[in-house]
Amino acid sequence: MRKTTIATLVMANLTAACAAPIMMDDTSVSVSALAETEPVGTANADAADDPAIWRNAANPAASLIVATDKKAGLYVYDLDGQIKSFTLGGLLNNVDLLDLGTQGVIVAASDRTDKANSQIALFRLDTESGKLAELGRIPSGIGEAYGLCMADNVGKPSVFAVIKDGRIREYELTNLTNLSPTGTLIREFAVPTQPEGCVIDPRNGAFYVGEENAGIWRFAAGATKGRIVAPIDNKQLVADVEGLAIAPEGDTGGWLIASSQGDNTYARYSLPDMKPAGRFRIASGAFGATEETDGIALDTGSFGPKFPGGLFVAQDGKNEPDAQNFKLVSWQEINEALSVGPAVTE
Repeated sequence: MRKTTIATLVMANLTAACAAPIMMDDTSVSVSALAETEPVGTANADAADDPAIWRNAANPAASLIVATDKKAGLYVYDLDGQIKSFTLGGLLNNVDLLDLGTQGVIVAASDRTDKANSQIALFRLDTESGKLAELGRIPSGIGEAYGLCMADNVGKPSVFAVIKDGRIREYELTNLTNLSPTGTLIREFAVPTQPEGCVIDPRNGAFYVGEENAGIWRFAAGATKGRIVAPIDNKQLVADVEGLAIAPEGDTGGWLIASSQGDNTYARYSLPDMKPAGRFRIASGAFGATEETDGIALDTGSFGPKFPGGLFVAQDGKNEPDAQNFKLVSWQEINEALSVGPAVTE
């Protein structure tokens, strides 16, 4: 969701003696987008929110991006940013997907149409046509649906429903091959205040979630108690914490990326220790900069000639004069920029 700008945050800190000052020395490196999606259909509003990536292993350049217009439904884009399809779905806020082989590519989105009772909307993605077929909706408990992410769990797919008031519920998904999907609650836990973006480490099931004004939490697989592993410090990470994405490497290594919305950057952390490992921003170029980013998505596989070393997708909260959209960036370019960028200050 669109939040206060960095200038607003600075003014707030000047008037609040207990608040940590915003660090104005910019240690981020700059990259530029290689493509952008067509704008979402809802103009003059905070509408685009969250993307998810489906990688076509047989033909990486034919991969797809599913993304939300949280006022209307779901878009499917190709890697040139062209619209493959749009599906009316109501107020769908966050989205994720799993490629389950014979069960197809399952897309889940948090449905906040009923603010008092959250739901999870489920779809199957036709990877040839780029169209979505609705499977149904499952209830995900009292409260307003907000964040969402999915886990494979070795053939037992689950979805995490992140509620705006801080509660988080994990549901195991079954009956995905028909039009009567079901969800069984297998875990419920909470963070103290409003969360949204989340991601799962596919290697060990660790669940990461951003508490927007506090930092990034980690919960072990199956656990209901976690801890903040990356606090907001107004240096590496500036509130609001929004989208999260993961780049696993080896058994335990890799990176966690967070949208540091308060200063229009993206914070990188090393895994598993969650030490700050650089910051980057998407600067103005052929396709413009990104600002006030909500959701992000990342896949480190090859996506053809334009994105051979991986694809990073970020929502752009300011895309004037057009409606909001999503920017596509080379993950290889991000890594190269960070490898020679400013030193990290801890």
